[in-house]
Amino acid sequence: MRFPVYLHKTESNTYSGFVPDVVGCFFAGETVDDALTDASAAIDAHVESSTDAGYEVPVATNIETHIDDENCQGGYWAFVDIDLSRYEGKAVKLNITLPQNLLTKIDSYVDHHREYGSRSGFLAALARKELANA
Repeated sequence: MRFPVYLHKTESNTYSGFVPDVVGCFFAGETVDDALTDASAAIDAHVESSTDAGYEVPVATNIETHIDDENCQGGYWAFVDIDLSRYEGKAVKLNITLPQNLLTKIDSYVDHHREYGSRSGFLAALARKELANA
């Protein structure tokens, strides 16, 4: 998931910021790159503690959602990509039924798009995409 982050230059010429879609998630760094690395770690820690406590994973919105926020003026916007799949819980084996021709097409697609890793990875990615749009 791509989280928009807002950062600004401090009086000491370092950078700090926050993640508008993740309440209480702040970050800082000596440089913009350091701050964005810290933002990634901060989001990761927040999501991990939230899911461990039984809360839902925060949903990232777009920058336009926050563009007029008085706390988001005079600084910089960036995005931080976080792989949320590791917070979905342990893998569970299940038995599903699909038409043979559809399964053949899925397997062929996965063979040519190795980013999915497997048939299960492909189906999980599509399910995440659809659920995010729900």
